[in-house]
Amino acid sequence: MREAGYPGDGEIGENLRRVQNRVEAACRKAGRNPEEVTLIAVSKKKPWEAIREARAAGAADFGENYVQELQEKQAIQESEGMDGIRWHMIGHLQKNKVRFLIGRTVLIHSVDSIALAEQVEKESAKRDAVTDILMEVNVAGEESKWGFRPENALSGAAEIAKLAHVRLRGWMTSAPYTADGESNRPFFRELRQLSEQAAEAGLLAEFDRNYPVPVLSMGMSCDYEAAVLEGATMIRVGTEIFGERG
Repeated sequence: MREAGYPGDGEIGENLRRVQNRVEAACRKAGRNPEEVTLIAVSKKKPWEAIREARAAGAADFGENYVQELQEKQAIQESEGMDGIRWHMIGHLQKNKVRFLIGRTVLIHSVDSIALAEQVEKESAKRDAVTDILMEVNVAGEESKWGFRPENALSGAAEIAKLAHVRLRGWMTSAPYTADGESNRPFFRELRQLSEQAAEAGLLAEFDRNYPVPVLSMGMSCDYEAAVLEGATMIRVGTEIFGERG
């Protein structure tokens, strides 16, 4: 968790370790290895100083929602010569912004349509690259959220699996905001079941050392422990690490 050479002991570092401890406890309860769960620190709208502190405390995976903000932070990172950060695009993505992400993120979580996957394919092919993605599934059917409908997810995965420059690693969902994380467990369970069906059908990219397949990106500050109990391999936590957005 904490890495040598990055001594971070501020409030963000304390918050990070608290979340890590809760993840480990949920893993013990579920009979899982904590190493199966990647904690993504959601740093959208947070200043670079907060990212620096989280990195100093051992965080390596950071999630951003907006392409321009990601570019600005990467520019600062490069100017400081800070290494060891893995950037994730977790927010709604417009097709005209895809080109800025190829080769700049380790994983695009929010591919919510065949058209967007095809755009990732097009831009990746231009650079002779292969891009790892997740399909976003709106399991709860909330009108305010993007994503494939559960009943269309497997057919969508079959189409995306045909793309030569895209690797489908798994699924992402954003469950309803709730004060009781346990209430979201049925949504997480449904996504896990979908992922198992996709894996059995051979629709997901094969195992990679960076990504236990299938990837299940689910669970945020309000419900990440419930998500871990239902099989999450990536959780996206912002408020519990960085505090409320200003």
